[in-house]
Amino acid sequence: MASHTLAILDDYAGIAPKYFKHIHHLKLDSFPDTIPPNNADNIKALTARLGSYTIISSMRERTPFPKMLLSALPNLKLLITTAKRNRAIDMVAARELGIVVATAPGNRNISHPELPPLIAPSPEYDATTQHCFALILALASRIPIEDAALRSGGPFQTGLGFTLSNKIYGAVGLGRLGTNAARTAVLGFGMKVVSWSANLTQEKADEAAEKAGLPKGSIKAVTKEELLKTADVISMHYVLSDRSKGTIGAKEIGMMKKNAILVNTSRGPLIDEKALLDALNRGAIRGAALDVFDVEPLPLDSAWRTTSWGQDGRSLVVLSPHMGYVNDETMQKFYAEQADSVQRYIAGGIEAVPDVLN
Repeated sequence: MASHTLAILDDYAGIAPKYFKHIHHLKLDSFPDTIPPNNADNIKALTARLGSYTIISSMRERTPFPKMLLSALPNLKLLITTAKRNRAIDMVAARELGIVVATAPGNRNISHPELPPLIAPSPEYDATTQHCFALILALASRIPIEDAALRSGGPFQTGLGFTLSNKIYGAVGLGRLGTNAARTAVLGFGMKVVSWSANLTQEKADEAAEKAGLPKGSIKAVTKEELLKTADVISMHYVLSDRSKGTIGAKEIGMMKKNAILVNTSRGPLIDEKALLDALNRGAIRGAALDVFDVEPLPLDSAWRTTSWGQDGRSLVVLSPHMGYVNDETMQKFYAEQADSVQRYIAGGIEAVPDVLN
């Protein structure tokens, strides 16, 4: 049987290789440092790195695969991603080039020697919602700035936090994650919930509330302007598309209450990053809690990293490195499923690979 070569990309935690090590006739290498294919030099570097591999393991949208990159990988037969969709892969180009794109959705019931027994979360809860409220609470209680002050010998208490009870949670988008967040806001913190999306009606909002175990009317469908002007916490739960890019820009931020916070655990380009940076530098709103950015990994010279937030009139800012899905259950399932797909491919060819996207 011919041997295959596997390149594992963007495994920041260094956990992936052990999931593939039991597979025979497979040589693997791991490249944890991300090279974004956003210019000719980087495309050249990625081509040199990946050109010899027949299989690539990718993680979500960490490394995009545009047509220019796919065309430069003549040996690639199978590209495996994770989650239900990956808009950063040119599916049409992959199909034209004979590259099969498959995914590890994280919901297969498979066994793996490196997959310990896990307690599956309830459908009403999810890791992204948990992280969303971790960010909200960190901002509300000023945890990062107070922690930094204590560790650096600064003052014992530098400011005042704020409570969530009876405040208004504004969900931009009311899909599965938006609904889960609304449920958490109501049941966990006694918040009132309003929501907006391009096609949301009160009837749909009532259906979402009832599916979440909330009384009819618990989620109020409002206009975008009303949400922006009334919500104390505005949280992004939209899917990124050409239409939704820049949903929140300078105009929208200008409508927000001065004591409101903006939260994004969805995708960076939903918010105009330049407009948000400007508003936060001016202290135009209370703060922002961000898990996603226009460019990931966040460059070392990014203003998000280098600005002294919460000082000299600037707003409070809490940052995390796209951790909304990065937890033991999810990552273990992703890599175990990817390994299963690779094993099936080696044993039975492309026809044996499950969850093909193209």
